[in-house]
Amino acid sequence: MKGIRQFCIAGWNIIDPIYFHFTRLHHIKKRCGKKTIMRVRLTRYKGRDIILSDGTLICKNDVLVKVHLHNVKLLSEIMQYKNDLRRGKIIYSKVKDALPAVVDYIQLCNEFNEIKGIIGITTLYRGCKKLGFEPHPIKSLLYKKFKQTALMPIYLLSSNSRRGKSFPEPMYLIMSKAILLQKYGSIYSQAPHKST
Repeated sequence: MKGIRQFCIAGWNIIDPIYFHFTRLHHIKKRCGKKTIMRVRLTRYKGRDIILSDGTLICKNDVLVKVHLHNVKLLSEIMQYKNDLRRGKIIYSKVKDALPAVVDYIQLCNEFNEIKGIIGITTLYRGCKKLGFEPHPIKSLLYKKFKQTALMPIYLLSSNSRRGKSFPEPMYLIMSKAILLQKYGSIYSQAPHKST
């Protein structure tokens, strides 16, 4: 099984640059220049209206920052650990470490005032609330099935769960811009100035 996973990740490494090119993603970097585990792009929300816990209303066509984990890089780092709990803690730590740099990205966007928050879609949402994300179900059955199929390889490669266990449903993970800035904007001593 380990050999199959390593083979899949090696193939994924070849395909990933092509995927990156056609999805208009941007690497999120720390101020030291080191790339984080996140890649992002601006998107317009197409789901049903959602009210977040801080009162932020997310409506159709609102501007959000879509966050993607650099899955092949992440999987390469966690493959050495057999324990799912340990793997989960590493993913949590990597995401938390990247969020201050996401703040920098948003503050430098020309669309800063339009951006309502950040959004991701994943089956790996354990501990997301501690990071500031709120899980929300995907209402469209067709889109949910599509994302479930697309995310299945990531789940299978990142988990040591036994066969026969039901595949978790993908969820929206959303954080308002206000919460993001409040939780992670103060981590750096001096915030960057937004471009005009």
